[in-house]
Amino acid sequence: QVQLVESGGGLVQAGGSLRLSCVHSLRSFSRYTMGWFRQASGKKREFVAAISWSGANIDYVESVKGRFTISKDNDKKMVYLQMNNLNPEDTGVYYCGARPDFTDQISTLGDEYQYWGQGTQVTVSS
Repeated sequence: QVQLVESGGGLVQAGGSLRLSCVHSLRSFSRYTMGWFRQASGKKREFVAAISWSGANIDYVESVKGRFTISKDNDKKMVYLQMNNLNPEDTGVYYCGARPDFTDQISTLGDEYQYWGQGTQVTVSS
């Protein structure tokens, strides 16, 4: 049973920073794109960032470019999302997802992700 567990969410003032972490149980030799998505209350889930299995390809939603950084540590089976200069529009539940990756390409489509964590709440106050 594959598990993804997010942590690091919380309440922060606008302009502040948070670092989200996702630990997974995917096999070390398997190839997965790892992504972060978020869902604000009453809205659809939104792609935030993703990193391909090799780490060579990274993508962000336009609204977080220059503020968020996705990274991973394969040895530790960890994926991170460093979030700086947060604003209230960043509020939501953040989910870590894993997508089988045979081409080392990014996908921004949540439906293509096979495994999901339970989410961690991020609240940014103005």
